[in-house]
Amino acid sequence: MIRNLSVVITASAISLVVGPVGAQTNASSKATAEQKQSRYQIGVMERVFEGAVEHGVTMTRDRLQAVLPVEIQFISENARVRGFRLEGYGLFFDVIVPSFEGTMPWALRTLDQNDLGLNSALKALKAHVDAAGDTNLEQALRRIELQVSPMMLASPVAGRAAAGPRNVTGAPAALSDQPTPADPILNDPSEAYRAEIKQALMDAMLDHSSSLGIGDSEWLTIAARRNDDPPRLAPADSDAGTMVIRVRGNDLSAFLARQISREEALQRIDVRVF
Repeated sequence: MIRNLSVVITASAISLVVGPVGAQTNASSKATAEQKQSRYQIGVMERVFEGAVEHGVTMTRDRLQAVLPVEIQFISENARVRGFRLEGYGLFFDVIVPSFEGTMPWALRTLDQNDLGLNSALKALKAHVDAAGDTNLEQALRRIELQVSPMMLASPVAGRAAAGPRNVTGAPAALSDQPTPADPILNDPSEAYRAEIKQALMDAMLDHSSSLGIGDSEWLTIAARRNDDPPRLAPADSDAGTMVIRVRGNDLSAFLARQISREEALQRIDVRVF
């Protein structure tokens, strides 16, 4: 009897030890599986944001190509994205955007080679002013030369005057007779590029973030900055900024549940530049 009682007590003691250990093992396995799934979903979102940036690049290239009279070689590098889960905050994605400014000098050289660039236009004006011998025109031209930035994209309208459409007399049509580009991208190509990238990233946040498991009190944040790898001896670019785009989880949930419209959801996305 005593022997049987000792066996029962021993078995009970073993079960008390094995039980918590087994529960801890199961909990650990579950946590590991959840971490793997979270990392997988973050990786998927990294590729989504890379695709969004590439879409913005394509949109900008197509807009430029529609108003420029020559074929322009545009950005060749790829976007890079890394995502992280920050405990107590939410998800953060670091987005490296291909640099747009690096293609600008090449575009200007291409335009100049086809007599469509700013330098060619200024040279033509200078030759006309010199031939006229008008001092007032000379002073006006100097003011233009001082105010015009050498990095400004030239409008294709002036370059098309020589080879563009002609009127009924056979002479080149007046500039006012020629259609002007409806797209204002040439006014500020860099700003148009940033706007395309921002819109593409915001759309991706709304359309593809449902699997990330962002809590209502958490944030989905993107820090987008251009790829700046200047030579070691080059001066630092103090004008380079980082565009921070973030949306709160409860706003994402409201959009996904169709409680708010897409336009309202986009308005709730916070965008700042640092």
